[in-house]
Amino acid sequence: MSTSKPPRELESPTEHALAGSTALVTGVSRRRGIGYAVACRLAEQGAHVFIQHFAPHDEQQPWGGDDLDAVRAGIRSVLVDDAKFGDLSADLSQPDAAARVMQAATELTGRVGILVANHARSGGDGSIFDLTADMLDAHWQVNARSTLLLTRAFAEQFGDAARRADAAPAADDPPVPVEAGELPAAIDEFATGRVIWLTSGRMRGRMPGEVAYAASKAVLAGLTPTVASELLTHGILLNTVDPGPVNTGYLDPEVADRPLSGMLEFLRTIPFGRYGDPTDPARLIGWLCTTDARWLVGQVLTSDGGFALSN
Repeated sequence: MSTSKPPRELESPTEHALAGSTALVTGVSRRRGIGYAVACRLAEQGAHVFIQHFAPHDEQQPWGGDDLDAVRAGIRSVLVDDAKFGDLSADLSQPDAAARVMQAATELTGRVGILVANHARSGGDGSIFDLTADMLDAHWQVNARSTLLLTRAFAEQFGDAARRADAAPAADDPPVPVEAGELPAAIDEFATGRVIWLTSGRMRGRMPGEVAYAASKAVLAGLTPTVASELLTHGILLNTVDPGPVNTGYLDPEVADRPLSGMLEFLRTIPFGRYGDPTDPARLIGWLCTTDARWLVGQVLTSDGGFALSN
């Protein structure tokens, strides 16, 4: 009997490492997107999966929208055992959308243990000489404000679920004063919630013509240590991922939203000779949600196959 391993592209993630967990992944409306790859990865690892999507945004982009029924079917096809799936269309530029999305996700199983804030506004941007207040506000509302509000809603519904019962004082013990920021009981590192933000490599390099987008994404990277320190006291681990240059369709010649002259020549300078695939950051995010990553918190991680080292 052959004991050889399957091809690397067919290897499955850590078997059912997220069984029993419920994950909310935002920005899942296209099968070419990072959000779809992440949702499928978490489903393969055993999680219940709830997704947020907003197809009207994609329909305004050069690459267009996708068949949401096919998106749903694709995720359902990789769910493990009796894992549940749910979804909601929501415009995250609206002030109350984050709370509505979290409420809907919570109703799937009773509590959300993983939040992956993958959504982003594309288009409608410009250089520093094109900027308007409306342009800046539009990107801030979706890319930064809604991510922060989703994170707050996640933390509120998560509560103190990671507090260790064996570390709590006995009922007849005298109350112990707790100073601000101190823990009334230890955190169970195997029961922590996970929040993953997605930022952009624009914070480390130039991206002419996308100033509003770059500004809104840089906010998340810059805030990661501050918010992570607050969430950690509630048993929630926040890390941020820069997925690097991933072709989600915008680098396809027929629908590219930027000049592609010299692209093939440039690819020859990249160590692996290709741009990223959505499954590349999805593997990292899937791992960050497991207990193997329980000692990693407050970090901004880059998944780019050495792209930055070639520039």
